[in-house]
Amino acid sequence: MVRAVAAVAVALVAVAGLPGSASSAPADPIDRKALSRALAAVHAAGVPAAFAEVRDGGRTWSGAAGIADLATGRPARPDMRHRVGSITKSFVATTVLQLVAEGKIGLDDPIGRWLPDLVPGELGQRVTVRMLLNHTSGIGNYTDAILDSLAEIVSVGQTSFTPEELVQIGLSLPVTGPPGDHFSYSNTGYIIAGLLIEKVTGHDATAEITRRILRPLRLTDTSFPGDDPAIRGPHAGAHFAVFGMRDLVRYQMSWAWTAGELISTPSDLDTFYRALFGGELLPPALLAQMRTTVPMEPGQPEAGGYGLGVYWTPTPCGAAWGHDGGVIGQITISLHRPDAGRQLSLATNLSHYQVALPELHPIDAAWLDFIATGICPGAPAQRTAAGTPMRLPLPGAISVPAR
Repeated sequence: MVRAVAAVAVALVAVAGLPGSASSAPADPIDRKALSRALAAVHAAGVPAAFAEVRDGGRTWSGAAGIADLATGRPARPDMRHRVGSITKSFVATTVLQLVAEGKIGLDDPIGRWLPDLVPGELGQRVTVRMLLNHTSGIGNYTDAILDSLAEIVSVGQTSFTPEELVQIGLSLPVTGPPGDHFSYSNTGYIIAGLLIEKVTGHDATAEITRRILRPLRLTDTSFPGDDPAIRGPHAGAHFAVFGMRDLVRYQMSWAWTAGELISTPSDLDTFYRALFGGELLPPALLAQMRTTVPMEPGQPEAGGYGLGVYWTPTPCGAAWGHDGGVIGQITISLHRPDAGRQLSLATNLSHYQVALPELHPIDAAWLDFIATGICPGAPAQRTAAGTPMRLPLPGAISVPAR
């Protein structure tokens, strides 16, 4: 049903990074020309705009390729704000784990202890906080219901939902398995996690995340828009491939809330994950809990694992940690070496071009090349360290269906 979008004309690649080092300075570990070429290839493969940041220690490269606004021809910029979708889950999980560190809740508390009216009965007693965060609760994914048709995709962006309404939709769906049994991606679990934050703190969940994470890290380009359908500040369009090049950038995001409402930039994402994986936001024991994973593919533990709001995926140079996000018209991925010494965040303003295609889409191939170039300089592209083909790790993006 979804058709691939034809490649748009290649536009100027704008790169903004640190100036070249003098001959006496240490060699720059970032190959800026290679990154610029790889990012331009993502645009040339079919996305209107791509923009990214790569960090290595104290060195930073940022770049953009393509057209941010097809109506005006405005070029993409590296600092554009973007709906980052399920990357929101890393911020939510970090906040929940901070509450665990403060002794206010336990990871293995049944959610019914805190929200008995929301998740009543046996399900509330069996599903734990940990299961919400690592997608093993078995609770259905509400977006499967509200984004089940093209008409709904339009109407959802014009509708205000309460978190409780979203949870009830998820609870009305068939369970995906017994609580704790296996990974099954569920946005519903993260709406419940947002309501848990509110129950424990007495504050709005997005305000609490802002107070605990966004402000201390000075993430000034990161925000929760609430009912505001606009992205404030410099941003690109949002193109849902089924609708061709129609721009859906004005889109009300209450349907995603603490499962995927966040707006951010590649630079702010790199700053957040560096602080997280560098131990600034959580004590070591809870960071270790966050990185304790369950397999995302049944029977294939080597294919990657999901922890508490973060996952690892194999790359040509070993495991990379982070998350991705996909909303209507915008996709983001943020991956980091285990110590966050090498980081990559990439955003594009086209989604759902690859649904139902049996082979690797040219855009996905270009994504993989850019990821390999950014995270693993010098390593063979599109092959993991084990020699197996590299796959696009987008559990967050594919959680938005299009049928």
